[in-house]
Amino acid sequence: MSYHLINTIQKLGHPKILVLGDLILDRYTWGNAERISQEAPVILLREDTQEVRLGGAANVANMLIGLEAEVTMAGVTGIDLDGVVIKEALEECGVNCSAVIADPSRPTTVKQRFMGRAQQRHPHQILRVDREVNTPLDQSTSESLLNTLLPLIPEQQAILISDYAKGVCTPDVLDIIINAARTANVPVIVDPCPGQDYRMYSGATAITPNRLETSCAVGFDVKNKEDAFRAGRQLCRDLNLDFVFVTLDSDGIALTQADGASELLPTRKREVYDITGAGDMVLATIGVGCAAGIAPDDLARLANVAGGLEVEQIGVVTISREEMLADLLMGSRVTSEKILPLEELQRHVGARQKLGQKVVLTNGCFDVMHVGHVSYLEQAAAEGDCLIVAVNSDDSVRSLNKGPDRPIFGQDHRASMLAALEGIDYVVIFGESTPCELISVLKPDLLVKGGTYQKEEIVGWEMVESYGGEVKALGITPGISTTQVLGMIRSSQESESISTTRNFPIELPKRKAG
Repeated sequence: MSYHLINTIQKLGHPKILVLGDLILDRYTWGNAERISQEAPVILLREDTQEVRLGGAANVANMLIGLEAEVTMAGVTGIDLDGVVIKEALEECGVNCSAVIADPSRPTTVKQRFMGRAQQRHPHQILRVDREVNTPLDQSTSESLLNTLLPLIPEQQAILISDYAKGVCTPDVLDIIINAARTANVPVIVDPCPGQDYRMYSGATAITPNRLETSCAVGFDVKNKEDAFRAGRQLCRDLNLDFVFVTLDSDGIALTQADGASELLPTRKREVYDITGAGDMVLATIGVGCAAGIAPDDLARLANVAGGLEVEQIGVVTISREEMLADLLMGSRVTSEKILPLEELQRHVGARQKLGQKVVLTNGCFDVMHVGHVSYLEQAAAEGDCLIVAVNSDDSVRSLNKGPDRPIFGQDHRASMLAALEGIDYVVIFGESTPCELISVLKPDLLVKGGTYQKEEIVGWEMVESYGGEVKALGITPGISTTQVLGMIRSSQESESISTTRNFPIELPKRKAG
């Protein structure tokens, strides 16, 4: 499945996505918690540095940029310095802020965190100070926001709503936006806020609540996947949703669709350092995938990967497609998934080389696998980060005049045997007599061949060196070759046939009549 997801990521494109929600500016003051103040029984923090980060819906927009989407931000700030800072930070990331409205009646939402180290150890949060107004937008600001937003909806490929209950996502605003998106056939994905009346999200394509948010919405605890499926079916029915993604932290994501079909998409175990931002990362990933037309189950699988990478980081960070690809490429591989057609293999090779991995290619018939093959393939795998084995097709083997009975085993059999070897990352079957076409398409960093070859005797060496690649002949196992192995088998068969003839020449006596 990991190879399937690699192809999925490479087909995401650069979708246009609109983010609507509560913009938050996160300010951090870092310092050393030296002692208790003489003025009051509080910690004295000696400041080292200050940091500004994007939070709330602004963080979702930033994560979408990291996933290579074209992003328009919609929301409200105050007419203050923090509002200027948050817009400048978004624009510096590449976010279009033309739909961000300034409201003189409210401040920009700011969360100020004071992070202290004791004896130079890992910092901990000492205090958080929030400056915000939670009241719903007034009619004038709502109308101004909607007048800016509505003309943008038809040109979007997805709309993400990030609700932090700071007053932007009012029932009236969401009703108009969701209906307009439905009319324009634009999917709407909502990350809901706990404690809100979820009826305000009715008609959206999907919602992405976590375990606690789901429990609050449906009125019962979500303890396991059965509870999550039951909750998902209830939410789909009550809110007229196409599907629901219930995030279950280390258990993965429970997907429920409008027809009642449910599935738990598990995530692999990871070292969890900080869950901050994981929900935003899940929303961003599902949004990008939904905009690209990816199936709901694959959306959940991609969200598991991105969310898992997020919790392995300290603080909120963006996760790139390259990081997701690297994570998938390092994962477990099913034998059948290693055998790819050339077009798919080309995409995988491109992804690996973009990550800086060294790709090694070797080729051959591999008709009768023996210790010589295994030894040289182990050497080939050690030469780089990724080993591709190109296998001659049955017709190709016949064209090489190796004998009337060759190949002994069919191409699918030979490819499966090779794919079962741990050190081999990919197997591709080619029909030409030489691997030159493969080389021109894949452009491996290193071409290797096992045997007593000089570099100039390895077919394709000129092509590889023309674009800066390397060519190398690897060692052989003395006394072992396919020709020798087949010779021993045939000799053994002939000996057995002769032995059988000599040992059983006895003619049974005839029975006497009567």
